[in-house]
Amino acid sequence: MLIKPIRNDQDLQAAFHRLESIFQTEEGTPENDEMEVLVTLIEAYENQHYPIAPPDPIEAIKFRMEQKGLTRLDLEPILGSSGRVSEVLNRKRKLSLKMMKNLHDQLNISYESLMSQA
Repeated sequence: MLIKPIRNDQDLQAAFHRLESIFQTEEGTPENDEMEVLVTLIEAYENQHYPIAPPDPIEAIKFRMEQKGLTRLDLEPILGSSGRVSEVLNRKRKLSLKMMKNLHDQLNISYESLMSQA
């Protein structure tokens, strides 16, 4: 097993190629150990060079509404009056900390997404 740092995209592609050939190995084998190390190296390189920003909070809310078949009326207990729901969804009002907590607790939207507003 020859493990080396991933320093560029060429190294990344080589790591992916090797990972494909050993991905389904049995636990406890040297190949499985190599697979675990490669996954860690690939994740570290991708997180550093290709970070994924959290989604826009309003888009996250709308997505969750669509997933759960919710209407604006369903958001009133979470965000407040119908006017407040409209203001939030139309980006005229920022989310308060209480709104974020309610959205997280009741719709399971991550705090990271909810706090990513400008």
